[in-house]
Amino acid sequence: MTAGAAPAVEDEFQRALESGRTAALAADCQRDLQEWAASFPVLFSARPFDARLFSTVALANAFGAPWESPDRLRIAARASLWVFAADWVVDYMARTRADVERATRECLTLLEPEGTNLNPGLVSADDETAAVGLARCLSDLQADLATSPAFGAHRELWGGQLRRYLEAMAREWEWKAAFTADRKAPGLPDFDEYVANADNFGSSLVNIAHWIFTGDERTFAHLDDLGKVSAGVQRVLRLLNDLATYERDLTWGDLNSLMLGVDRPAVMERITEIVGECREQLVPLKETCPVEAAYLERQIAYSTGFYGVTDYWGSL
Repeated sequence: MTAGAAPAVEDEFQRALESGRTAALAADCQRDLQEWAASFPVLFSARPFDARLFSTVALANAFGAPWESPDRLRIAARASLWVFAADWVVDYMARTRADVERATRECLTLLEPEGTNLNPGLVSADDETAAVGLARCLSDLQADLATSPAFGAHRELWGGQLRRYLEAMAREWEWKAAFTADRKAPGLPDFDEYVANADNFGSSLVNIAHWIFTGDERTFAHLDDLGKVSAGVQRVLRLLNDLATYERDLTWGDLNSLMLGVDRPAVMERITEIVGECREQLVPLKETCPVEAAYLERQIAYSTGFYGVTDYWGSL
């Protein structure tokens, strides 16, 4: 539909009613995110964490699962915001490989049996706002997630995805550092390797947290299949983000698939290919766990529309 054009009339009253409810859900989620972030003032004090970012994160989660209540959507929305904080700390603030390792170590401490012990001694006082602040925020998120009765049974699933996320973030940081030094440096990824590293986007981490927090026995019985589709959706979102943020990535010194010898048509072709695979994999899941299947399908559709216009971050 062309921007500004009136939609075709089907059942506009019902569509507007649903949109209004979803907007209200997003408003409640945004208020919760802002209150939660206020508990970590230094971590979220950077200029790009503006009101618009909180709003767009809340909207993405609300439109992804408009049937949920604010309380049931809380973990997904907070996990999404934490991913933005991790991206900022590792991808933008970290100046050395040691900075990345410190942040990773602090976060992975939470996967130890006690699950809540942080080790601020790993970093200096000057680093606390980055590495330890990020881990403290994650600790609060994980403690909230652990109130779900399902957390104990699926803690390893959550921990495994968290580890993959942090490893993928560190891997991209190394690629970015090499690319900044020499665009033809050995060891830079090709397009396929870059796409395969999409765990650094973080949406699968958010999805797993959401399913552990809100799922039922049917959900838990199909977590492996849902996880496989989630990984494909994550690759789609990674590439949609690249198409939307290329100019900003150039300014911020970030890595983008369009810097690796592929053009927009090639990226769009890969997106179409992966979307087709995801929708095929979702067919049986629509019978076994239709709510979770709809959640994944809506992520693709919403992000396609959203990234076709804008992205999340505020300005530096």
